[in-house]
Amino acid sequence: MSKELKTGIVIVLIIIGFFWGFNFLKGHDLLDGKARTFNVEYSKIGGLNKASAVTLNGLKVGQVSNIVFDERVATRGHLIVTFNVENDFEFSKNSVVRIYSPNPLAGSSLAIIPDYEGQPAVSGDTLQGEMEESLFTSIGERLDPLQTKVEKVIEKADTLFAGINKILNNETIDGINNSVTDFSVIISELKQTIRSVNNMVADNQGNLKTTIENTKNITENLNKLSDTLTTVNINSIVAKAENAIDNFNQLSKKLNANQGTMGKLLNDDKLYNNIEAATKELEQLLRDLKLNPKRYVHFSVFGKKPKEYSPSLPDSLQVIKE
Repeated sequence: MSKELKTGIVIVLIIIGFFWGFNFLKGHDLLDGKARTFNVEYSKIGGLNKASAVTLNGLKVGQVSNIVFDERVATRGHLIVTFNVENDFEFSKNSVVRIYSPNPLAGSSLAIIPDYEGQPAVSGDTLQGEMEESLFTSIGERLDPLQTKVEKVIEKADTLFAGINKILNNETIDGINNSVTDFSVIISELKQTIRSVNNMVADNQGNLKTTIENTKNITENLNKLSDTLTTVNINSIVAKAENAIDNFNQLSKKLNANQGTMGKLLNDDKLYNNIEAATKELEQLLRDLKLNPKRYVHFSVFGKKPKEYSPSLPDSLQVIKE
């Protein structure tokens, strides 16, 4: 055997050993004929790549061998992940292959969630896949609606500040400053008023004390009066008042019914006219008696009869006739 042939054989053996050692370090034993191949379809793979580890119940049992796009029309854009399993542990076709991330700094891996019911999975089967949401993905999904709300709030705040800027022109600011100044003056005056009231209260503390005592005495007297009123027979007083009202009503009915002198006097016009005529005649009689007393009272020493009164003659003629 020539020296060149020996050198070529050694180089080939070194290349084969290097390739086998490299794959062995990655967890794939080329000499193991029990390796099985499975396919899984995902809409997204979340950073999964070739040579990513495949675990089963936490134990590494294989690795990802290939990732290609699905060319079918219905699922175009999806990704088909092919992975190898060197372990002969059996699980059914109903098992799920989940993409997960062991930690935020590490890449994604595949985890077989075994299901033992149904037909056993064999090499070449397509298993059901799912993707585990990571912490950052979950936070991002929750922050998205919050971000939308914050953006809306910021837009409304911008609109509000724009309106405020329009309102707060130089004249408005001057007015606000004047109002603040006036308010400060009012507060100062209120302080002075409070001081005056405090001084007044201090100066009249004795009078206030006397007033409070008098008020207390008045309250006590009112309580005594209230107690006295409670002892008064209010029912008897009310009954007497009702009787007086009934008597007055009966008197009013009699006056209106022409009963008695007062009733006839108030309601009988004829009686009123007669009384009025008699009053006038009495007045005339008294006037005539005052003017001509001799006509009614006559004294004669010698027994001379007075002349008879003739109503047809005036008073002046009666005097001449005598």
